[in-house]
Amino acid sequence: MSILHIAIIIPFLAALFIPLLNKKKSNLHIGWFVLIVSATLFIIFARYIPSVASGEYYLYTFEWIPSYGISFTTYLDGLSMIFSLLITGIGSMVILYSIFYLSASESLQHFYIYLLLFMGAMLGVVLSDNLMVLYVFWELTSISSFLLIAFWYYRKGSRYGAQKSLLITVSGGVAMLTGFIMIYVMTNTFSIREILSAINQYTDHQLFIPAMILVLFGAFTKSAQFPFHIWLPDAMEAPTPVSAYLHSATMVKAGIYLVARLTPIFGSDQAWFWIVSVIGLMTLFWGSFTAIRQPDLKALLAFSTVSQLGLIMSLFGIGSAALHYGYSTESVIYTQATFAALFHLVNHATFKGTLFMVVGIIDHELGTRDIRRLGGLMALMPVTFSVAVIGSFSMAGLPPFNGFLSKEMFFTAVLNASEFDIFSVGAWAKLFPIIAWIASVFTFVYCMIIVFRTFLGPYQLEKIERPAHEAPVGLLLSPVILAVFIIGIFFFPNMLGEYLLQPAMASIFHTFAESEELTPKITAWHGFNAELWMTIGVIAAGAFLYKFLRYWKGIYSLFPAKLSFNSLYNGMLMQAEKQSSSITNFYMTGFLRDYLLYIFLFFLLAFGGGFLVTGAFSFDISDNAPINVYERIFVFVMMAAGIAIPFAKSRLTSILLNGVLGYSIAMFFVLFRAPDLALTQLVVESVTTALFLLCFYYLPEWKKEPSNPKFKIPNAVVAVLVGVVYTLVALSVQSNKLFNTISYYFENAYELSGGKNIVNAILGDFRAFDTMLEVIVLVIAGISVYTLIKLKREKEGQNIEDQ
Repeated sequence: MSILHIAIIIPFLAALFIPLLNKKKSNLHIGWFVLIVSATLFIIFARYIPSVASGEYYLYTFEWIPSYGISFTTYLDGLSMIFSLLITGIGSMVILYSIFYLSASESLQHFYIYLLLFMGAMLGVVLSDNLMVLYVFWELTSISSFLLIAFWYYRKGSRYGAQKSLLITVSGGVAMLTGFIMIYVMTNTFSIREILSAINQYTDHQLFIPAMILVLFGAFTKSAQFPFHIWLPDAMEAPTPVSAYLHSATMVKAGIYLVARLTPIFGSDQAWFWIVSVIGLMTLFWGSFTAIRQPDLKALLAFSTVSQLGLIMSLFGIGSAALHYGYSTESVIYTQATFAALFHLVNHATFKGTLFMVVGIIDHELGTRDIRRLGGLMALMPVTFSVAVIGSFSMAGLPPFNGFLSKEMFFTAVLNASEFDIFSVGAWAKLFPIIAWIASVFTFVYCMIIVFRTFLGPYQLEKIERPAHEAPVGLLLSPVILAVFIIGIFFFPNMLGEYLLQPAMASIFHTFAESEELTPKITAWHGFNAELWMTIGVIAAGAFLYKFLRYWKGIYSLFPAKLSFNSLYNGMLMQAEKQSSSITNFYMTGFLRDYLLYIFLFFLLAFGGGFLVTGAFSFDISDNAPINVYERIFVFVMMAAGIAIPFAKSRLTSILLNGVLGYSIAMFFVLFRAPDLALTQLVVESVTTALFLLCFYYLPEWKKEPSNPKFKIPNAVVAVLVGVVYTLVALSVQSNKLFNTISYYFENAYELSGGKNIVNAILGDFRAFDTMLEVIVLVIAGISVYTLIKLKREKEGQNIEDQ
């Protein structure tokens, strides 16, 4: 097992130790232990930076289910390196922040267990080369994020947000799994590297486009793309450290990672370009437009995250055009969009993590994050204000912050898309820079809202729960570190480009790796070009719209809540619950006869119908052994007992007649020279008969209802048909021996397992795990019965231990 496998497993192992740490009477916060884990993982991955930057990659395989082509293969290259560093680096900052944010009265052990599970699952996603293994970790991120969002489970909003995120992301994950299976059908492999090397011969396959769409469905739901973005704002009910980690740097980036990783597979098809770039631009616009109307700072940041994710997604879509045209000067220009996407991916993690922590500080110290109740905090919280300005202005795309650099590259990408007329779409490509510019204006507006509405204006002491004051150093440490990175990347961007972005680009564009233009030099000044004029226009228009916000904000009333995507989701969920309740009430009648009727009807349709359609009802009994007189006697005895049961006048008679059937079967075992089975049957039949008598003794008197043809006739018809079909199936199976009998293998029990008794060998060796699990089930059932009895007696004031 390699160091990469160990890196994935470490968070899961650490999670196992947290309950043990919690039992120790110590004042040391659990978060310090978790911080050591995440920081260690960050150092492990950071050590690979020089070698990966020089073009090396690391591939390790651990065989898991080789018969199905599923192996736990880890693959570390430039692309997975960026995400691994974000997962562990931002994770370390968030954990440090959470140590001072969460109260000691919280269930800290649960919080950090969930957080470590999520960290391990995310590392598994970005380091897995096998699609099936990737899917396992993908769904584990959904489950662990569900637990984190619902951490404050006693809040209705937390439960609703957790359920919403789980339903949407898991449904996308199932669709993605279907797409993975289609890819396997095409290529006969689950390995991403092997798929990439062979995909060119399958681009015309009939499953290529359906697989692409299903995979994108999974990526879009996870990365909160339009219209699946609705789960992200409700996920803000989670504690702020969760929001800063999951919804700015990790979970929502899983969909981004999948698109980036599979771009070499699907990117050469123009459908990929259109779907990814258009959905990304729609998400960018709608997220930025909707963020302005949010009165809650966290909700505003949620929609800003949606918007920024759309920006990154659109860049990956535009960059994929390079794969369609092959290696050329024009196609290399398209790759710059992907470079911008990777650059903004890192920048977004820094400034959005910073802003989430700032909002958490405000909520933690003042008791509210409602913009309408805030104001005048600049003088009272100067450090928090400074960090908020750095994060907000970076997100707005202003210098001297890293967001300015990647935003300029974004403008370059959309301008190139319109100038080079990708796929000869004419005027449609001209819309790319227009949508990008309008969305950037709205982005500028909500960034100004964060800064000026929160920290300037009048101080409203009467509207906040606690007087404003600067946060303690522990809370400020993580956002300050991230703010330093925001400024540092602006002044030294090419260090990031050389050691992280360039290897990631080589991972996506393998055929272009030798081009020097693949990773352009990042500079803040390019002269008075179109991108700069677009930025100046964004500042001017954004400042104007912010100044007169109260005059045009009424436009949001044109989008009533009842017509929103949230209402659609709630309506669909309500209808699903209503219809499922109706269906359940239809067949869950409360009558045992109805349930038996369903079972027998299914048997008739599945087996009887299947045998009838395929013509499998055929048998020849001429060669069967003769039936002796004793066997005939017991057959007639069983027939008489079976027919008499429905006509019995009392429960006691029915139980005794049912016992006759069981004991007759035991006699058949005797006749067929199977004494061990006969003994087992006799014991079981005796015990069950006694139990029936004991249970029925306490039932109320049986008042036999008058015959109702409505029930009797259908029941009789079904009973007769089941008997006929079962007999015909048994005769047909016995007469058509297409394969060797099962007993043929077990006849060599002595040679295979050393057991002289075949039955014992089957139970103890051939079905050892099955037998073990059956015993475990019985033990669990026994413990459950014991627990119920103990609880009942203790409730009555009697302790079972004293008896």
